[in-house]
Amino acid sequence: MNFVQRLKKHEGFRKKMYTDSVGVPTIGYGFNLETVSLPRPVAELWLAFEIDKKEDALEKFDWYNDTDAVRQEVLLDMAYNLGIAGLLGFKKMIKALENKQYERAGAEMLDSKWARQVGARAVDLAALMRGNNNTGI
Repeated sequence: MNFVQRLKKHEGFRKKMYTDSVGVPTIGYGFNLETVSLPRPVAELWLAFEIDKKEDALEKFDWYNDTDAVRQEVLLDMAYNLGIAGLLGFKKMIKALENKQYERAGAEMLDSKWARQVGARAVDLAALMRGNNNTGI
């Protein structure tokens, strides 16, 4: 057994945050969340992983597959922010997407608690959904 294998065995792996034996919030292979910072390369990998997961989930829906790449990116952005379940709560927006009513879909995005919470993000994404690709993003 090499060093890394032995260390992994001793630390164990936990995919969710837990409190260790001395009360420290910990994740992964014993990463102390009070002292460890997330390196940018790790954050970039994690971001790509999460985007891929969201995209795989969205590809199960015709209203996602039947739209162009820019609108798919809007939906991915929303899914990343809200989670898939949160995005699926936008029933009127999804109905508009099914009917290719992109102006209406953008309006439904803005008529939400989410839009009030995220402000400029919702305005930018709704503009992209409506077909205005010059939002300055």
